[in-house]
Amino acid sequence: MSSRRSRSSRQSGGSRISDDQIIDLVSKLQQLIPEIQSRRSDKVSASKVLQETCNYIRSLHREVDDLSDRLSQLLASTDSDSAQAAIIRSLFME
Repeated sequence: MSSRRSRSSRQSGGSRISDDQIIDLVSKLQQLIPEIQSRRSDKVSASKVLQETCNYIRSLHREVDDLSDRLSQLLASTDSDSAQAAIIRSLFME
């Protein structure tokens, strides 16, 4: 065991994720990421899976920000007593 690995194990209170668990988690991530799913090859390195996962999460954040901005603009442009505003408010309450 490398000194970095043993240090990491000691620092985390002895709870260590096994190599099999890491492989399983990377495999599960691989199944969730659209960019990786669209590839024909089953052989994708763990680092590529993690990189694509980070990229995907960033794109989701951008999408949420964009939708939030669009919603704010919509709410600002509607009359607060309108039926449209009431529908939007009711969606937030669910």
